[in-house]
Amino acid sequence: MHLTDTQTAQFDTEGWVFLPELFDPAEIALLNREAHRIFAMDREEVFREKDGTTARTAFAAQNYNEAFRRLGRHPRLLDPVQQLLDGDVYMHQFKINAKAAFNGDVWQWHQDYGTWSRDDAMPEPRAMNIALFLEDVTEFNGALMFIPRSHRAGVLQAGHDVQTTSYPLWTIDAESITRLVDEGGMVSPKGKAGSAMLFHSNLVHASPANISPWDRTIVYLSLCHVDNHIRQFKRPEWMAHRDFTPLQALGDDCLATMEGAAAK
Repeated sequence: MHLTDTQTAQFDTEGWVFLPELFDPAEIALLNREAHRIFAMDREEVFREKDGTTARTAFAAQNYNEAFRRLGRHPRLLDPVQQLLDGDVYMHQFKINAKAAFNGDVWQWHQDYGTWSRDDAMPEPRAMNIALFLEDVTEFNGALMFIPRSHRAGVLQAGHDVQTTSYPLWTIDAESITRLVDEGGMVSPKGKAGSAMLFHSNLVHASPANISPWDRTIVYLSLCHVDNHIRQFKRPEWMAHRDFTPLQALGDDCLATMEGAAAK
């Protein structure tokens, strides 16, 4: 998949671009089934909400599930990121965020590169996220919120919040968020399962709690230019990967040709 000039211009200016219904229903049904099977596993890579039961996020599923291994090398996801980062990329992080019905907790305001810089010593923000919806994302079930153009502010000051949720996060204070919203406004892209979003690693974003009766599962591929690989290794390898080998895309039909997706 190749982004148009209009799409690349929006990404450069606004920090994000939306790709509606990039994957078909059969592909998404496979991935969604496998995601919920992973959430039920007792693995260190699966974080729970504060209730100790509800899945919050599952890291590195590409290492232990065939469907997500293939997704991590899917050309519809890799190609536009390689286009924007102008070269080969490796997988810095892979996670499936659950945001479960009724119990999915908030993700506070933050920048992903802020974390990657502080915790992993990634040299520059030559990395980005591509997020794939495994269920419809609506105004009711905890849609992501972006502050357009906030990626141009550089790395913002942040505090390490280890209390608000079960997952520690470098978060941005309310005064800074108010100023950025006054300057850039807020957007909350929504769409059908199978849609995807590309967003800059410095784009400030968050999501509210999901108190609706509908799950909101999103897969995030955090891809980094191979020349910009991390220099610090204090986090577990399954959280901040250390294999800097350039990813090679599989065929476009790599999910459609699967006969089951059994975990390794």
